Amino acid sequence: MNKTELIDAMAADAGITKAAAKKALESFLGNIEGSLKKGGRVSLVGFGSWSVSKRSAREGRNPQTGATIKIKAKNVVKFKAGAELSSAVN
Repeated sequence: MNKTELIDAMAADAGITKAAAKKALESFLGNIEGSLKKGGRVSLVGFGSWSVSKRSAREGRNPQTGATIKIKAKNVVKFKAGAELSSAVN
């Protein structure tokens, strides 16, 4: 499912226009992004939680040449599925 299909499904399920569903989805995603940028955590009980983790700098290898390269430290977003979501897909 892509973003457009999700907006269509949300509009049909909620009985709202596609424009309203798009606005709601963009607000939802924007608020999650804003919270994660501040270093916070977003939890939806039963669905899952998003958090930010720091990945330290490390050395890697260029697969074409085999040369050692330095990989910079960065923040990564992690998602952990909740119990209800896990049981729904299994």
